[in-house]
Amino acid sequence: MLSISEWAPDWNASGSVAITCNCSHLEFDICTISAPTLLDHASSTLFALGPNTQDKSHVPVKIHPYPLKSDKTAMSYVKEVTLTLAPPKLACGVTHHTPALLFSAGGYTGNFYHEINENFIPLFITINSLFPNQDVTLAITDGMIWWFQKYAELLSAFSPHHLIINTNNLSTTHCFPSTTIGLIKHGPMIIDPKLLPYPKTLLDFRAFLDKAYAKVDAPLLNPNESGKPRLTLMSRTGNVSRVILNQKDVIKVAKEIGFNVHVLEPSRNTSMANVYRLIHASHVLLGVHGAGLTNFLFLKPGSVLVQVVPIGLDWASKTYYEKPPKFLGVDYIEYKIQPNESSLLESYGANSLVIKDPVAFQEGKWSKKRIYWKKQDVKIDIIRFRKYLTKAYEKAKIFMS
Repeated sequence: MLSISEWAPDWNASGSVAITCNCSHLEFDICTISAPTLLDHASSTLFALGPNTQDKSHVPVKIHPYPLKSDKTAMSYVKEVTLTLAPPKLACGVTHHTPALLFSAGGYTGNFYHEINENFIPLFITINSLFPNQDVTLAITDGMIWWFQKYAELLSAFSPHHLIINTNNLSTTHCFPSTTIGLIKHGPMIIDPKLLPYPKTLLDFRAFLDKAYAKVDAPLLNPNESGKPRLTLMSRTGNVSRVILNQKDVIKVAKEIGFNVHVLEPSRNTSMANVYRLIHASHVLLGVHGAGLTNFLFLKPGSVLVQVVPIGLDWASKTYYEKPPKFLGVDYIEYKIQPNESSLLESYGANSLVIKDPVAFQEGKWSKKRIYWKKQDVKIDIIRFRKYLTKAYEKAKIFMS
């Protein structure tokens, strides 16, 4: 074990130490300790090291390293990290020779959309912004064991030398040559190439996912084993909302049209490699607006995403699952629920503002928005829906040929 005095001057000969933070963004804060750093897991503190670190005027910096800072509920699940110039009373237990990137896997983890939108797309952006072609140690706070297991292949793709630290499991201090705290986010399901030193887009992220999961030691599914287009239905059952109440009828009509139908309802324990293989082999992905549609990232260009849009969810449906798939070359078909197909009609009545004008009713308040997110199921008009599925079938046959 090395003491601070033994190794800090080696890595920081000038003795200069800087903690810099950018808190100007709506959704994320990001800080950098441009000096050797000691991570004390017990106090969730990062100490900047060096002969000139003791600064009586310095006020420790507090940061929640999760890129959804405008959402109080999400941030309540993110542990606060302290950054300080005060000298630690601890020595380095483990010394690393690559910079650290510390971020939280808390927030809305457990929801696949949020895991992609707040963890992995921002991680892709941050590494390509600050650590291009460079090894980096990922120090992850608030991560559950199941999360590390579920995303083992993807995390390894970000850190090929498996420099991944679950801070929940640390039993000693860890030291790094420098540390970045927080992740950069460009927007919902967005990678803006103009904001990167070496331009990248969502296409590059999709290729990154392909590389991470296609190499897993298991054969890809054959999409043409029956000669029929494969349709994967993202199912929602149990204690959730936006359930297709007549799902059996939807499956029946899809089969009548000519699809080979697979129903997928992944859980936190479902292998991501297996999900990737199924979706990548599909010609059509169908589902009600929800986290499961984030699997469009695994579709091949030319395949089809069919999104069933419940009442009151137009903005989210367009932002999350219309624009990004189109950018990736995935054909998009939207089926908008009519009032008679929504369970809200029975609950509130046809003349209610809930039904007649969802935007006016919501007033931008989550307490009202949650009615559409949390209290709504759908019963699809099969006769009307058949036309949309037929269009998807025609597109799928073109894609197959």
